[in-house]
Amino acid sequence: MTSVDPRRAIANLKELRELTADGNGAQRVAWTDTWLRAREWFRAKAADLPLEHHADTAGNHFYTLPGASPATLMIGSHLDSVPNGGWLDGCLGVLAGLEILRGIALQYNGRPPVTVRLADFADEEGARFGRSLLGSSAFAGTHSIAADRQRKDKDGVAMEDALRLCGVEIDRFPEAAAGRANLAAYIELHIEQGPVLESLGLPLGVVLGTKGVERHAITFHGQEAHSGSTPMRVRRDALAAAAKLALEIRSIAGAHPDAVCTMGSVKTFPGIVTAVVGRCETTLDQRDLDAGVLAAMLHQARDASERFAGEEGCTVDWSRIWNIEPVPFHPAMVGMCEDAVRETCGTAHRLPSGPLHDAAEVARAGVPVVMMFVQSLGGMSHNKVEDTREEHLELAVGAFDRLASKVMDWIER
Repeated sequence: MTSVDPRRAIANLKELRELTADGNGAQRVAWTDTWLRAREWFRAKAADLPLEHHADTAGNHFYTLPGASPATLMIGSHLDSVPNGGWLDGCLGVLAGLEILRGIALQYNGRPPVTVRLADFADEEGARFGRSLLGSSAFAGTHSIAADRQRKDKDGVAMEDALRLCGVEIDRFPEAAAGRANLAAYIELHIEQGPVLESLGLPLGVVLGTKGVERHAITFHGQEAHSGSTPMRVRRDALAAAAKLALEIRSIAGAHPDAVCTMGSVKTFPGIVTAVVGRCETTLDQRDLDAGVLAAMLHQARDASERFAGEEGCTVDWSRIWNIEPVPFHPAMVGMCEDAVRETCGTAHRLPSGPLHDAAEVARAGVPVVMMFVQSLGGMSHNKVEDTREEHLELAVGAFDRLASKVMDWIER
């Protein structure tokens, strides 16, 4: 454990908020001028440390403290935000990481036993083009260039063109995988973005992994009909079938302690007050850390949709939007994180992460990974009311420093 100053990390977080937020919250959307300004600000903050800075071909920025061994501990997160976002999401991990690097450089007189690198991954949020984890997926070698090249923002600007304006060529994404050379472990600190730790009265948590995701578009087909002249008993109401499924997924998820299912979008056609719905387009998002549970929930939802479609005289079609397998974190590193949290605040609680994080992409590349969570007030994130008690932020930086020291020792052994 090094000598770190959590108050400095908090002061930096507040300074970044002043620079890149307005009355509606943080505005550090990736591939925008505000995001670029935040990165320049951060580079200046790191300038007084003996760090080597470089950007890879996917727009990820790295700050490296070379060690006696090339074996590398990476500390990572992201500076980008969603529009009208919170002051801590993503950037907490980067600013805490800078403070950890400062402590390590001081303790070892600029030459630690292993190399330590801080990563600011590009476009974790996917807020502008809908592609989350963009930079870390390139780093991990799981990029999807062909699909991503076609993405456009709400103004019709192509992702490829926006990246080029920021000096990044999408065709060079595969070269970013070279950054994994000598990478021995990865750690990330993040706000929980949920209510679990607050409900338990705990400041910190140990993350077991990120949940797998099954995301589908589901369309119910019925028959448009006049709302005044069509008897209830003969209606083929596509919305009625979709509504039954929206209620059923609560029971499907409720059978598993950490599972979640969400129908977050419903569009009806013709979409007028005087017509029975002939077509209803919905989306379903299902998540769990256990691949077997995730597969079972998908099967149950499909069966339920067929049953409800039949009950309402409709048919139903499914189309996969996106999926990712569950990503469990490294057992030994989960243990080290648990020790660091317990040593800091006496109690350690293990929990999965529902949101995805850059850590998941790094883990998919076979790198040992763990994350630490700090409590979110009200479980709120991705909006301006996102907050964490400052005393909990101080505990988080201290515990994260303990974790970094433990992992460095583990790498050295």
